[in-house]
Amino acid sequence: MHEHSPTHQDELIPARAVEALSTDDLRLRCDPKSIGFNSTADIDPLPGVIGQETAIEALRFGLQIHAPGQNVFVRGLTGTGRMTLISRLLEEIRLACPLAKDRCYVHNFDEPDRPRLITLDRGRSPAFRRAIDRLSGFIRNDLSNALKSDAQAERSASLEQKTQRQVEKLVDPFEKSLREAGYGLTSVQVGAITQAAIFPLIDGETVGPEEWDQLRGSGKVTKAEVERFRKKRDELEPELRSIAQEVGRLRRELSESQRTLRADAARTILGELTAVIARDFSEPAVGTFLNGVVEDAATGHGDQQDEESGPIDEYLVNVVLSRSGDDSCPMIVEDTPTARNLLGTIEPQWMPDGGARTDHTRIRAGSLLRADGGYLILDARDLLRESSGWHALVKTLRTGRLEIAPHESTPGGWGPSLKPEAIPLNIKVILLGNAETYHFLDAEDPDFPHLFKVLADFDTSIPRDADGITKYGGVLARIVREEDHPHFDRGAVAVLVEHGARIAGRRDRLTTRFGRLVDIAHEAAFIAGEGGKKRVSGDNVRSAIRRSKDRAALPSRQFQDLLEDGTIRVMTTGSAVGQVNGLAVSQLGPLTFGFPTRITATIGPGSAGVINVEREAELSGSIHTKGFYILGGLLRHLLQTDHPLAFHASIAFEQSYGGIDGDSASMAEICCLLSALTGIPIRQDLAITGAIDQVGNILAIGAANEKIEGFFDTCKRIGLTGSQGVVIPKANAPDLMLREDVVEACASGKFRVYTVDRVESALELLTGVIAGERDDQGKLPGGSVLGTSVKRAFDYWVQAARTVEPLELNPEESNRVEKAGTAD
Repeated sequence: MHEHSPTHQDELIPARAVEALSTDDLRLRCDPKSIGFNSTADIDPLPGVIGQETAIEALRFGLQIHAPGQNVFVRGLTGTGRMTLISRLLEEIRLACPLAKDRCYVHNFDEPDRPRLITLDRGRSPAFRRAIDRLSGFIRNDLSNALKSDAQAERSASLEQKTQRQVEKLVDPFEKSLREAGYGLTSVQVGAITQAAIFPLIDGETVGPEEWDQLRGSGKVTKAEVERFRKKRDELEPELRSIAQEVGRLRRELSESQRTLRADAARTILGELTAVIARDFSEPAVGTFLNGVVEDAATGHGDQQDEESGPIDEYLVNVVLSRSGDDSCPMIVEDTPTARNLLGTIEPQWMPDGGARTDHTRIRAGSLLRADGGYLILDARDLLRESSGWHALVKTLRTGRLEIAPHESTPGGWGPSLKPEAIPLNIKVILLGNAETYHFLDAEDPDFPHLFKVLADFDTSIPRDADGITKYGGVLARIVREEDHPHFDRGAVAVLVEHGARIAGRRDRLTTRFGRLVDIAHEAAFIAGEGGKKRVSGDNVRSAIRRSKDRAALPSRQFQDLLEDGTIRVMTTGSAVGQVNGLAVSQLGPLTFGFPTRITATIGPGSAGVINVEREAELSGSIHTKGFYILGGLLRHLLQTDHPLAFHASIAFEQSYGGIDGDSASMAEICCLLSALTGIPIRQDLAITGAIDQVGNILAIGAANEKIEGFFDTCKRIGLTGSQGVVIPKANAPDLMLREDVVEACASGKFRVYTVDRVESALELLTGVIAGERDDQGKLPGGSVLGTSVKRAFDYWVQAARTVEPLELNPEESNRVEKAGTAD
């Protein structure tokens, strides 16, 4: 009852023979005679991208519209030349853009830590800087001399005379009363201050402190005289202090008056000079700055002379952006979009003592400012690698104002920070990325959909028709002229068209990802040049394709070596129960390689259901796990038993030690599981790939060409028998573009490619037994794969109910189990 051979029940019913695909179905060729030119010398070079009218129109709209948030996300352009390509597209579109103005920063005399922004007409900033430099030089070198006029000297002398008369009016009466009392005033140095002091008169002259001390020491002055002097001095000292304070006030007023006189004169002189500058540069910010310069020079720097003769730092104009007078739109490509490179920065000036300082002259522009009035082109992946860059870009686009700040990596204690006045920007950002990046930004950043409202979606392929082939020739003609290659004949173009269809994955489409095709074209031209050919031929292109793949094929060759010596076990002949050859792919740079993988299944009575070994080992990706769960639903659909499925099965990818993902093995897994359930062997000279749904339809998969070629290479290495082949979904058949050697092997009967659209067809191909179709009563033929599966499922249910894991059965189910035991 429990042996796994089905022969003790119904005789197996052989399946009908299935026809393999014809060689015409394995590769759609491009006939060189159908190409309307003899070589690329006969056609004009085709610039830009081809077949992307919708995307280019979207790009054009995004560049023309000036509403908020109408920045552009370009999706689909790939390859190392995408930046050059988008720049070329912008040049071809050649839209008019607003003429951006010049931007300068100057010192803010009111708030020195907040430099002022001056915006000038396009191209005017150099002249403004030169004018201010001349003004600054005059202030440093010539202003003092200009203030030494006769009129200025007379006014200053008049002020001094007036003050002197006032001083004399205060001091003279006091001095007269002192003399009458036998005393006088003399100057005494007290620290850094010179003060007036009262001392006696001797012989009509006021003695000084030193002389008075000498007289006291020699006894020439009696103690009574000393004491009398001290008392008199104490009496007069308050009045002297009062007079001294008043004299000091008068002299301070004199000094202030002279400064005011000088400042007024400086304002007059500088006002005449700055009026000329103000007439040439009428912007209000210029007038504010000039007023600050005049006031600062009149009250400060005009008095500060030193050996330097250059402009004064505070008066320097820092031109952070100067435009020429032409009408071109700036197109800036930022390859390293850090916050510093985007926003600009404020550089510190390191001093000899290790400290640092900064001022408005150290402000530097970034790519956002350099692109003002035009376009800034960024790669989304590069931008996201620099999180600070992304945040800086979003903030600037959201506010429309550029704020330049010191770079974050600058040491915190290097000096006072500046906050320059923000710059209003008129800029269009073009962000290049793939679909995954677009969806990530759309989901994760709430600002993204509001800032990048225009999507220019570039398709990865164009129709494979006469126009598409001509466009391929035009692209090749451009490459030939740009790189000085020999021209490609129509045979070479035909081979590249076929390869373009293979890369596109559809025979009726051609890839627009020209990076790989351009590389092949370069190598084909090199091969032709080595052979002394004046034209690149189809054979040269085929050699280039083969050589490029061979260079990257070392892992594939190593895998084939392991297959040949038996280290990796894969059977390509005979048959086996619960074992099938699945197909997988590996991505090696731009190339994809296929290889077979042995899938096995074991089964026994129990209630655990079907176990995915990869998932249990945490090696299964989410898509593979989903496909495995679909397998369980399909199994229930195929068997449709009126009792629970009571068996324990496990499915594993043998000798697979890395992660597995994708659902293209689900067809192989269901066939392997049913083989283990029924004991019906599976052909090992066939490999199978395809996804399934829960009702048994076979669904298309990716990399069908590479998977077929991978199993072909394995069979060829071990030995072709003539019966070997691959089973693929019928939906993949129209897009096959197999290698020439595989097509030749199929043409000579050494290899075959089969297609199926239902799981029953796959079972029949692999087992040689009919799958089975339910009759009007819903019963399956006893000698079919599915009929045998239903019987085995019942047997496992009975055995599980009795011995392995006793089940709770209702009376009817108990009766069925009892009858099954009697039949045994």
